[in-house]
Amino acid sequence: MKVHRPWLNRLAMIAGISCVSLLVFHVNRTGLAQPTSQSKKQEAQVGTIEETKKKGFEGVDFSYDVFGAPPGQDPQKIGHEVMKKDIADKPDVMKRHRKLLSERYDLSCRTEKALTMTNGKLQPIGPAVKLSSGISWEQLAQQSSEEIKIKGVFPPGFDRLPHVKQAVGGQVFPQIQIKQFPRLERFDVNFDLPECFLPEFPPPIFLTTHPELGDVSQGEVLHAENFDRLFRGLVTPAQLDGLRVLVTQFPQEEFNATHDRKSAKPSLGVSCLDCHVNFHTTGQFHLNPDTRPQMERLRLDTTSLRGMFNQQIHGSKRSIRSVEDFTEFEQRTAYFNGDPIRAMKKGMNVIDRVPVAHMAQMQNMIDFPPAPHLDPMTGRLDRMKATPLETRGEDLFFGKARCAACHLPPSYTDHQMHDLHLERFGAAADGPIKTFVLRGIKDSPPYFHDGRLPTLEDTVEFFNLAGGLKLDQEEKKALTAFLRAL
Repeated sequence: MKVHRPWLNRLAMIAGISCVSLLVFHVNRTGLAQPTSQSKKQEAQVGTIEETKKKGFEGVDFSYDVFGAPPGQDPQKIGHEVMKKDIADKPDVMKRHRKLLSERYDLSCRTEKALTMTNGKLQPIGPAVKLSSGISWEQLAQQSSEEIKIKGVFPPGFDRLPHVKQAVGGQVFPQIQIKQFPRLERFDVNFDLPECFLPEFPPPIFLTTHPELGDVSQGEVLHAENFDRLFRGLVTPAQLDGLRVLVTQFPQEEFNATHDRKSAKPSLGVSCLDCHVNFHTTGQFHLNPDTRPQMERLRLDTTSLRGMFNQQIHGSKRSIRSVEDFTEFEQRTAYFNGDPIRAMKKGMNVIDRVPVAHMAQMQNMIDFPPAPHLDPMTGRLDRMKATPLETRGEDLFFGKARCAACHLPPSYTDHQMHDLHLERFGAAADGPIKTFVLRGIKDSPPYFHDGRLPTLEDTVEFFNLAGGLKLDQEEKKALTAFLRAL
């Protein structure tokens, strides 16, 4: 039966529908309109997209649902439920961690006006690590490792410092940085250490090519909106391109656009210089990507990028042999807790080798802060400028204290990895860790790879015990004075 088109158009106007919609029907011999095969297909598709998403897959598909929800559940709904639970659990998580910190440290923070970092922030004075009741540092240092282990008097503050949320891990940024960049805030945890025990913010920047300019940061934090204004004309085009990549946000485990992130809103991710602020650090931490199981992973305090031109290995445990390789590996390891599956799911960033080389060129331009008491030829003290206390500290550093066994001038590192075997004291074993650079060390609290030592005084007490050095109070004071002169 043919349908007269003018009549069809008139019917469509009356019904308020299009001619196209009516054309999908035909009238059968009984005079009833029947759907065509095309309309049946369209009808079958109604509502099935969302239904399909909820069904999931029968096998393991981490890209679909990282939380492991069973088939038939919506991963975004599960992600929202996890977020709600994390937010509800956060007060208890932080309360437990504050209790742990209060048992380990005196965090009241002492300072002295004469002791400042490069741009004037007061340095924290220690020791802040607490001792067992009834024992002094001198008494502890006289005991052997076997005695300390048997008596259980190894200071808890000298043992591993866990992540605020060890079972989850991930990058955590200090509040002073989050105030300027709210995108770096996590909804499940807060930063744990008081601002007093962190480097100054923003850190100064020193260029090897322009020592006469001093701090070139102009008091700003380098990011995507100001790097060109601050550095064009000071660095080469290749270096400026490397800086562009260093301030570009890329997906990361906790900060990304997926439903299982730890930021309240979807994010482009983090940049290299979000952690290494102004090529230095402000105490950001995460977990090392190399160790498993999860609870055995080491908390890592962000290290400074100052003096990279003079370092031969990179990474606390990985011993990576070039800045270029380290730059690439970070995108697929530390950024995603060492899990390439997560990297592929959340946004693996594979950088071409040319911009990687440009990034390395820029990183290698960053110098240490000025150290006016050091001889520029040797990196040792200029004894015409140094104080008597610093001079005595240097003698101890290269003598009785045996610091120079690992920390050699001019950068005060030996480019090696060493194992202190803290398990002999009853502490957790860390295994071999890279020798960190001591030049400019006054600018980099807290200390050790996991930030377990809040001050330089704590660091001296730690190595006095671990090394069996038997330093007296005056010797420890002199050694600390030398470290602040580096």
